[in-house]
Amino acid sequence: MAHPKSNDYNEKDIALARYSKALGHPARVAIIKHLASMNTCCFTDILYELPIAQATVSQHLTELKNSGLIQGCVEPPKVQYCINKENWETAQKLFNEFLNIKIVRT
Repeated sequence: MAHPKSNDYNEKDIALARYSKALGHPARVAIIKHLASMNTCCFTDILYELPIAQATVSQHLTELKNSGLIQGCVEPPKVQYCINKENWETAQKLFNEFLNIKIVRT
């Protein structure tokens, strides 16, 4: 049996999977919730919100940045993070479409 390649999927499904993966850890969900409550936030503010190590927070921020859900702006000596509003709106639409799929009842 042949395994499907990523180019066998449409752009929306690939984006939905990328956003889902980024939100697949409770720490990343907490980071998103924290960032959603403000315009921007520096790394240390996020660090103090979570009961995890600095390196782990960095890894979670990297995952969220790679997915496009957040963005970081270097303003020496700090990095400011915020929700990427355009990508967040796209993610909302994709999740809404996906979660509203009608399930066939037998």
